[in-house]
Formats: sequence, C-alpha cells, structure tokens
Amino acid sequence: MTEEKIFERDNSNYLPVFNRYKIVLDRGEGVYLYDINGKKYIDFLGGIAVNVLGHNYAPLVDVISKQAAKLIHVSNLYYTQPQADAAAKLVKLSGLDRAFFGNSGAEANEGALKIARKYAKKFSPDKTQIITAWDSFHGRTLATLTATGQPKYHKGFEPLPADFDYVHYNDAEELAAKMSDKTCAVMLETIQGEGGVYPPKDDYLKKVRELCDKHNALLIFDEIQSGMGRSGKFFAYEKYGVKPDIVTLAKGLAGGVPIGAFCVTEEVAQAFHAGDHGTTFGGNPLACAAANVVLDTIPDEKFLAHVEEVGTYFKNRLIDLQKKYPNQIGEIRGEGLILGAQLSKPKRTGVEIVNECMKRGAIINCTVGTVLRFLPPLIITNEHVDEVVDILDSVLGE
Repeated sequence: MTEEKIFERDNSNYLPVFNRYKIVLDRGEGVYLYDINGKKYIDFLGGIAVNVLGHNYAPLVDVISKQAAKLIHVSNLYYTQPQADAAAKLVKLSGLDRAFFGNSGAEANEGALKIARKYAKKFSPDKTQIITAWDSFHGRTLATLTATGQPKYHKGFEPLPADFDYVHYNDAEELAAKMSDKTCAVMLETIQGEGGVYPPKDDYLKKVRELCDKHNALLIFDEIQSGMGRSGKFFAYEKYGVKPDIVTLAKGLAGGVPIGAFCVTEEVAQAFHAGDHGTTFGGNPLACAAANVVLDTIPDEKFLAHVEEVGTYFKNRLIDLQKKYPNQIGEIRGEGLILGAQLSKPKRTGVEIVNECMKRGAIINCTVGTVLRFLPPLIITNEHVDEVVDILDSVLGE
C-alpha cells in the first residue's frame, strides 16, 4: 500500500486527535527507523522516551517472542512469575515497598492520585488538596489532565475533579504559601518534560520534601519521562537526594510494550484493600517479561555511566550550536538524555525545524512550540549525536 493510501485510510477512520508527520514508518534497527519507501532516519525522539534500548533489540525481541508463545494474558486473579519478578526489581530499585502495574503513564498517575486520596482520608475527610506545577504534564484521563498544569488541556472537559491547585515549578516559597494541613499530596515531574525540559534548581526538591513532611502530605514524583535511566540515574530523584512516598513510571519500562507502574511505601500501601484498585491487562505476563529485560539492563552501572557520558557530550554539542547561532537558540537544559534547546528568534518555527530535520533524516521533537526536545534511545553514541547535531546545524544555518 502506498503512503497516500495509508494517509487516506487513517484520516478516514482514526479519531483526529494527533497532528501526525507525513511519513509511514515500517521498521527499526538500533537507533534508526525506516519508512515504507526505505528512507532511513536517526531516531532522537525514541517513541517519546519509550524505546530506551532502541529498535529491534535482540534480547527484548527474543523474550517477547518466547513469552508470547508461552502465555500472554491470564488476568490478575492469578500469580505469574514475570509479574512477581518485575515488582521485586522495581521495589528494590525505587527504595519503596510495593509496586502496581497498569498499562500507561496516565494509569500510573491515576493510581497514585487515588491511593494518595485514600491514604489522606485516615487523617481527615478534608485532607483532599493535591498540588501540581504549572506547565506540567501527567496524562489525559480526567484526573490526570486536571493534574496537568496547562489550561489548554482542560478546555471542554469541565467540570474537572475538585481540589487541584497549581504552583510554579522551582518556586518553594509559592508552594509553602499554598500548602496547609488540608494538603493531601504534592505531585511533580522530577524533571519537567512536556513543559519544556526543566530540571529542579538548587535544593528545590529537598524543600518540597520538607514541606510535605511538615504538613503530613505525600510527595509523588512523576518519573514517566525522566525515569528508566534517562537522567543518568535509574530514577532521576536519586540525583537530588530526595525520596518520594510514591513514584510513577511508564514509557521505557518495557522497551516499547505498553506498561505503567507506581511504587509506594508500605504505610501508603496499607490504604488500599482488595477492590480499591485494579486492572484487567496491567502487569500481564508479556509486558512484565519485556519489563524484566529492561530492568535487568538499564540499572547496570556501566549502562548508566554511558548515559551520563553521552548525555554530557550531547549537551556540550548543543551548547556549541547555541554559541554558533545565539540569535536562534537560547538556553540548553536537561540531564542525561532528556535535553531541550530553547528557541529564541529562529528563522523557522520549532515545527518547521522539526520538519526540515526529518527531511534530512533526523527525527526530533518540538514541545510547547519553542523548545526542541531530545529523548533518544539510551544506547546512542557520540557518533550518533554528531549525526543529529550536524543535521540541525545545516537547518539552522540556511
């Protein structure tokens, strides 16, 4: 089938909720993708931080194939070893005590919000306030889009769930003024991704932890985008010396197979009882078998050191590009392999830059209209960085 016929079929039948790029991807290998015409692209978006081990990673493909031939789904009414193994690994890595698996990041955050509210009820029926950050992104269910501090996602879905408030990220004083003993939880992306790639400044997260302790509120870190080794640590909060009460993750957890998870302390876990939460597909043997491959690979010290090293190299190359084009690129932000380049007064819009890079064989992303965002597979090398930066250089230089 030709591209045009696929475009036509999709546009006639699929719900029009995505602004798609005009290519039809067909296969992948390592850090490269190929469309149905055979054109090759270097992938520096990684399925939006999902393909952490690249495409067609042999150990992952092998385990998925073997598990599919053995058992795909049985429901959570029964035990399976892949799920038990994956939960044990996540508990150990997070430093928390219990794990739960869903199918997506939105489900992980939804579960985190539910258990936080249920836990708070044992202290007071009025302890319901949940505080999140402006420019955050937590999902598209009604509760998680309400938690998302971007009004554009709220329009048309009112009335929204009650008792959500917002503060500016990295402003501990504003948070302190907003909190009280009615605060149930503070939910933050450890590194803001969709909002423009903003890491925490100074001791901001430590101050948030102290405020939560002061008001007996839970601290929830959304590591759906910044977790899974992307910052150079398995969980980004490890870089800042702060431990949450709840952490959520998804995206790269199973290398591309849909899965989400949240981990909680034992005290918080006791708020849930049988029937309080659940899922039909979450934590199925296939997804958990895939997750186990990722969980056995990324936490390796050499792997994480590689992410740190190539991330530093990439950031420095982007800083060099900023110096070369100071009127087009402003601040370079991020940690490890979650990086953003703030556009100032480019000759093209962010979307146009993304399209031009794609024409030249590089897949990148633009978020909030003015930030080029890079979320490549964690297996990239300095040579791959050079390839993408050279293409971006050629686009900016025209």
